[in-house]
Amino acid sequence: MTYDVIVVGGGASGLMAAGRAAQRGARVLLLEKNKTLGEKLKISGGGRCNITNAELDPRVFLKAYGVSEQFLYSTFSQFGVKDSFTFFETRGLPLVVQARKRAFPQTEKAKDVLKVLEAYITKGKVEVKTSSPVTRITSGAEGIMAVYSGKVEYRAKKYIFATGGVSHPETGSTGDGYTWLKDLGHSVVDPTPTIVPLSTEESWSKTLAGVSLSFMKITFFADGKKRFSKTGKVLFTHFGLSGPLILNSAHLVSDLLYDGAVTATIDAYPHTDLGALERNIISVFDKNKNKALKNVLKEIVPNGTTKGIMLLLAPLVDMQKKVHSITKEERKQIVHTLKALPLTITGLMGFDRAVVADGGVPLEEINMKTMRSKKVSNLYLTGDLLHINRPSGGFSLQLCWSSGYVAGESAAG
Repeated sequence: MTYDVIVVGGGASGLMAAGRAAQRGARVLLLEKNKTLGEKLKISGGGRCNITNAELDPRVFLKAYGVSEQFLYSTFSQFGVKDSFTFFETRGLPLVVQARKRAFPQTEKAKDVLKVLEAYITKGKVEVKTSSPVTRITSGAEGIMAVYSGKVEYRAKKYIFATGGVSHPETGSTGDGYTWLKDLGHSVVDPTPTIVPLSTEESWSKTLAGVSLSFMKITFFADGKKRFSKTGKVLFTHFGLSGPLILNSAHLVSDLLYDGAVTATIDAYPHTDLGALERNIISVFDKNKNKALKNVLKEIVPNGTTKGIMLLLAPLVDMQKKVHSITKEERKQIVHTLKALPLTITGLMGFDRAVVADGGVPLEEINMKTMRSKKVSNLYLTGDLLHINRPSGGFSLQLCWSSGYVAGESAAG
């Protein structure tokens, strides 16, 4: 049997591509290596699924993709943010917009997003074969001739590769597509984890595992020189730091690590200057003159951080000391510490913890109006197979919806 379109990969972009191709009237086969579809989709956004980012100005939206911006206008003009809202909401899944314009299903359940996509391909009569990893590809002058899953051969007029990259390999994203694409003549930029937590050296921060703080300012230094600062939400973990602020700084930190040691400081009170913070602490001390510093500390540090900051301050100030005996110099040490909690960055966590990894086929090798390969005439590529950097906040899944839709539309046409 020869299909019109074979889609390899049953994740976000593959499901969208298969559904759109079938909607256009194509006979579609979807091959998925896992036992079930959408394994990575089900864990996206911590299981809540950040479907897109509700920035409705296309120019502002596309700037988030950095140097790839210039390539993406034609793709996103065919299926953009508004189209994603329409797609899901007209299929019974209302979206809600939360902080930083992140859009989620109203139910905040990723599995509900998957249900919409599964219903989409079912309506189009897409033939689905799970537990069917592609193990071999044959090609000739006319492009791909067939794909094989074990000894079973599958043929189509057009092929869409939607196998994803290498982040969260436990979901099946193990970089298979990169190997095939190299064999087919494409260049492939080696992947690096880009939206990923950071590992740190200090024990004080690791004692705060699970504590999340909003509106912290973190400043990164390389070779003792300030390089950049960002303000936002920080999540302390047993290995270091995570949270939106950290994830979206990781690619810049990665560049700094190439040049040598990287340190950082966290300003726990970025909107309060040194003088005002010291006055606040004096006020707390005046109300608790006969208490030990360790018993007052929770009133002058951010919620949940007492244990870690006590570890940090212990070598500088006696925690048993009554606050009325704290000297001016010791008080200033406390203030300066809270304005610059010290950290040593030991590296980026690996692909297993990466939300997104870059790498893949350079966009110069793809016709972005159709997602068609310029190297293989009957091949279309989507999602994480493309070398595109982007921040967290819905930009990755929007890339999947847009590239998948355009690939399905074009392959069916």
